[in-house]
Amino acid sequence: MKTFLDTPFANVQTIVLSLVLLVSLSASVPVPAQDITWQQTNGPYGGDVSCITKNGSILFAGTNSGVFRSTDNGTTWQDASSGLTNIYVSSLAVSGSMLFAGTYYSGVFRSTDNGTTWQAFSSGLTNSDVRSLAVIGTTLFAGTYSGGVFRLVENSTMWQRLNSGLTNSGVLSLATSGSTLFAGTYGGGIFRTTDNGTTWQDVSSGLTNAIVWSMTVSGTTLFAGTDGRGVFRSTDNGTTWQAISKDLKSATILSLVVSGSTLFAGTHGSGAFRTTDNGTTWQAVDSGLVNNNIRSLTVSSSTLFAGTNGGVFRTTDNGTSWQAMSKGLVNTVVMSLAVSGSTLFAGIDGTGIFRSTNNGTTWVSSGLTNFGIMSLAVSGTTLFAGTDVGVFRSMDNGTTWISSDLTNTVVRSLAVGGAALFAGTPEGVFRSTDNGTKWFKSGLANTDVSSLTISGIALFAGTGGGVFRSMDNGTTWQAINSGLTDITVLSLAVSDTVLFAGTYRGMFRSTDNGTMWQAVKSGLTNVIVLSLAASGTTLFAGTDVGVFRSMNNGTTWQAINSGLTNTIIRSFAINGNTLFAGANGGGVFKANIGNTSSVSVRTSAPLPVTIGISFAPHPVLDRTRLTLDIPKASSVEVRIFDALGHLVQQRALGELAAGAHDIEQDLHTLPNGTYSMVVQAGSERAHKLLQVLR
Repeated sequence: MKTFLDTPFANVQTIVLSLVLLVSLSASVPVPAQDITWQQTNGPYGGDVSCITKNGSILFAGTNSGVFRSTDNGTTWQDASSGLTNIYVSSLAVSGSMLFAGTYYSGVFRSTDNGTTWQAFSSGLTNSDVRSLAVIGTTLFAGTYSGGVFRLVENSTMWQRLNSGLTNSGVLSLATSGSTLFAGTYGGGIFRTTDNGTTWQDVSSGLTNAIVWSMTVSGTTLFAGTDGRGVFRSTDNGTTWQAISKDLKSATILSLVVSGSTLFAGTHGSGAFRTTDNGTTWQAVDSGLVNNNIRSLTVSSSTLFAGTNGGVFRTTDNGTSWQAMSKGLVNTVVMSLAVSGSTLFAGIDGTGIFRSTNNGTTWVSSGLTNFGIMSLAVSGTTLFAGTDVGVFRSMDNGTTWISSDLTNTVVRSLAVGGAALFAGTPEGVFRSTDNGTKWFKSGLANTDVSSLTISGIALFAGTGGGVFRSMDNGTTWQAINSGLTDITVLSLAVSDTVLFAGTYRGMFRSTDNGTMWQAVKSGLTNVIVLSLAASGTTLFAGTDVGVFRSMNNGTTWQAINSGLTNTIIRSFAINGNTLFAGANGGGVFKANIGNTSSVSVRTSAPLPVTIGISFAPHPVLDRTRLTLDIPKASSVEVRIFDALGHLVQQRALGELAAGAHDIEQDLHTLPNGTYSMVVQAGSERAHKLLQVLR
């Protein structure tokens, strides 16, 4: 597969690395590489929960990191993904004693031992992008994004495609009412079958929005959750529909569930709502529900569970109050780590900041919920957080946070140098000299900055165009790329007096403050270096295939991955003799490395923006209106890369005139996540973060 490694303008905006400087007077006594074993810490818990179901008293949660299981009503969760070769689980269903999991791109898996082991079960399933599952009697149905509905009858191992009359094959949701099956589609409304899927009939009369994300049934009443138009109700088996969204306004309804006489709706970005009068009036029920993207809802006895982008929540009082119930659900994407005194902080993508005062044994939420925490830094007793909407600071160990005047920009990296604080953004480097209250743009303008580090009086910035150096506190900058054969710089670190740059093609080293660079890749070949941590003359590299260590200033590298069950390492921090690693969907890991002194650095790299790019809607559900402002007539191409730099979409738009152009971009094949869109128009190119969330 072609990746960013093959492109001269490689860059992924979502790989964001934080910088933390820790000074210790103790000598560095490294532990031999073979003695280093990683241990997963007890959190932070949460992450993206796409679906929840139950089998008897056992709860199952499908996530972007596989399936988790709870046998104590959601109090604790255990990983239940053995044999599940695709971890992106979109749907779950129970049929008899069997549990089925629908995944993005890999079809259906089956477990006959309550999730202990899984086997692929997709024979005949000609479309592997499974968005929904439903059961009628002993027959299982699978709704796929572009292949319609498939059926699996009892004692059969072969799926059948049954789409007669189903004129839209993008099936987002399935619901059953007795022996009747309903299919909600992407753009085609709702279809109904009364003969087990053999024939289908369009039943969308009155449905003013044809994108149906969710459906549920209460007695003889059917409810449908739509895209931007709220909830619709049918009392005649789907023949006609009526809007019942007076208090929901234009909400996108991702999930619906009935508990007794109460209907609950989970929305995209607006939290949870309930109605006790069949949808005539709605009430927001968000107390304690700190994540407002409600992907899934399910009821177990009188308890309601919500799967969100920030883990699982539970309510026992009909939604009046919610409690986080994610212990053991290690599904978080740890974008940044920092240490302040004896406290460890973890910045989680889309969830906020978590804090541990016992070396990762337990974690608690530390504010800034519903933000993407891109970077963390400590200056004295002040903790700074770079987010997807600017910089925040806390002077009470993360209990409360204060915003700054650096807003409406993604802060991918932070660095502390003397009395100054620096922030790397898509608009360049900003500087603050009053502890982060006010910010001023430095001389490095219009350069997308992914990483920052400081060595003596020198400030270094890693960008999509290489490394830049400032010797006057960021006022002026000089490009220093001689010998740097890959200029997509994702991470920077200083080990003793040696400067290191992590790129999409491995590692580079400079012994003269960046004037000349040399590739140092022995044992570290063609890996994406996402994060760096230095301890004296020992250097650690977090990559897309695990952690590597060099004890000779980068000359040779050795993998140290024993016990590391998640090998995409986005961030590092060092506290005493413990190295912490933040993983992509695996929480935080720790390893004993001996006495240390120094640094962790985390970063990301985007590109100079000379082309205007905007999306509507954003985050993207399946399609978006892409607006490109082209500075001059050019041949234009759009490329989309995932978080590992793999090219997942490529589209040639041909010759476009100067000015604004509206283009519909179909993204339905992409799983939930954050992507990098690169637009090339002649010799100009631009880069923008793209989030897909369903």
